[in-house]
Amino acid sequence: MSADRETNHDMTHRDIAFLLAEAADEAEIGIAPYQAVVRGGRRRKARRWALAAAAALVIAGSTGTLALAGVTGGDAQKVAPAATRPPVGDERHVYEPQRSDLARGTEHGKKWKVVIDVWGAPRNKAEAQGQLDAMTGSGLGKPWVNVRDASELIGKSSYFVRLTLDGKTSIKLLGVFEKGDTMAGTDLKSGAMPLDTSGTATSGTDQRLVVGQVATTAQEVTCTWDDGSTTEASRPAPGTGIVGDFEDAIRPADGSRSDWFVCLGPEGRTFKAVAVTK
Repeated sequence: MSADRETNHDMTHRDIAFLLAEAADEAEIGIAPYQAVVRGGRRRKARRWALAAAAALVIAGSTGTLALAGVTGGDAQKVAPAATRPPVGDERHVYEPQRSDLARGTEHGKKWKVVIDVWGAPRNKAEAQGQLDAMTGSGLGKPWVNVRDASELIGKSSYFVRLTLDGKTSIKLLGVFEKGDTMAGTDLKSGAMPLDTSGTATSGTDQRLVVGQVATTAQEVTCTWDDGSTTEASRPAPGTGIVGDFEDAIRPADGSRSDWFVCLGPEGRTFKAVAVTK
């Protein structure tokens, strides 16, 4: 191709057609045509914009579209990943809790079960108000009778321990997990309550069901009853699933920063003391 043709900007249609044909003959169309163009560009550094445009047309015609741009040395520029979308309230269980069984059993033909619900921490007042509304709609009524404004729940996850006995459910323990609130060592929080399956217990007696939370490192909790007898709650063997009735155990709960235990004393006994013993 003559120098005059390279420098003449008043190119005829015939000149342009010649350049397109020449580019098509020289381009190496293969699995990765953009690499062929780069190699060709190294051999023909003196080519002007007309030849480059023609080569681009050849690529477009052979591959349909260029998915990668900014090719250098045969490698495409890395595309920055899209920004991670922060989880919404539903994904953080703000409006629907995570539920875990802590213990269940059968006594005198009556089924009983201890369950914990953990609600995720609201991030603003709108989420907090939505959570209170969801709690009310879920059958909990108004569990936070001392909460005067929904904003008091911002940044706190709530838990409710419920006992179901013979088909009737009631809240037995409730509280919140705040930022930095972590149990360690022999830390323990617990509550004792009746588990009357015989129908003979009187008010204030038979406090033989103990439920509480401990550090994730605790291996054994010992409950002592009024007659000096004891019950040990321990962790199930690794890989043990929840099948059928189970009690006297330490278990994790979804959404909870601490683990939970349940001790059940003999009929007629009542709670005296509890401690982490391992």
